[in-house]
Amino acid sequence: MLRTIERRPAIRTLDGWAISVLQETGAIHECEEHGWMQDRADPHARERAFDIARQDPPSGVSSQAAAVAIAEVLDSMGDSCPECPPE
Repeated sequence: MLRTIERRPAIRTLDGWAISVLQETGAIHECEEHGWMQDRADPHARERAFDIARQDPPSGVSSQAAAVAIAEVLDSMGDSCPECPPE
């Protein structure tokens, strides 16, 4: 029986890769109405994203640089959409 291994899509920038990993782990999500990325503040999802960065960084990037990219993207996001009215 043939078995395929699903690979992540090729991303052109390190920030793009980090956003993709954070979305995959559920650490961030997109505002459905406006498209802004929002931090979900889920410590388990964040840790999974850092594990991926350490164990499977993009080619040509060290695991430390990948983890730093994850941290920088998380630091740049808020937990609410700037265009949505406050709750």
